[in-house]
Amino acid sequence: MAAQLALGPEAFAGGETAALLWGMQGLPRWDGRTVHMVIPALGAQRHHHRVTLHSWQVRPEEISTRAGIRLTDPGRTLRDTLLRVDRESAVCLMDSAPHQGLVLEEEVPGLELANRGRRGCVNVRRWWPLADGRSESPLETRVRLICVDGGVPPTSLQHRFRDGHGRTIGIADFWWEEYQLVGEADGHGPHGLPQALLRDRERQNALQRWHPGVRIVRFTWQDLKRPQYILASVTGAGG
Repeated sequence: MAAQLALGPEAFAGGETAALLWGMQGLPRWDGRTVHMVIPALGAQRHHHRVTLHSWQVRPEEISTRAGIRLTDPGRTLRDTLLRVDRESAVCLMDSAPHQGLVLEEEVPGLELANRGRRGCVNVRRWWPLADGRSESPLETRVRLICVDGGVPPTSLQHRFRDGHGRTIGIADFWWEEYQLVGEADGHGPHGLPQALLRDRERQNALQRWHPGVRIVRFTWQDLKRPQYILASVTGAGG
């Protein structure tokens, strides 16, 4: 990374930049310019040629290397980044890191505790209970948050359905027991491929054969702009 070379051997990537390098999902699309670097002896946050410099005190054991780039380890990266983003982005990151195995579920309480006393920690403390590492994408997380806020949280995530022989016929992103409703988050990616669409149709046919009372709703990124539509789709689908 050019920024690391320019700033010297003591510098390392942190915050949003480290989160992107680790592959954590949920941040806004990177603008291709702004880079976040940490220089512990700096004394205050500064900006230097599109590089935001932070003076966080980071322990040596919290510094790692990925693809030849020095950066904060996943736990420290998550801690720092959560303090700088909005609620939805934060919960997406909280879901993504454990889901990808970057942070273990049992490490989460320690991360929350280590952030106490830092600016923004009070808000983040309220967001941790909303996290669920079973979510497989930021779209799933954001749909779930809308439903939680609207009073209709899913009964379970990644809910497994079986046929009469006990074989798995499908795993639903969301399941609402009260409404006998399956919810699917259809983002850009595998669902757009013809082969995947065929598998989805086959799965839906099998689901309706073995579980005839179950209904299915699908949500896209565009639906996030209409939270009332998402809520109505959940509460109205069972009626």
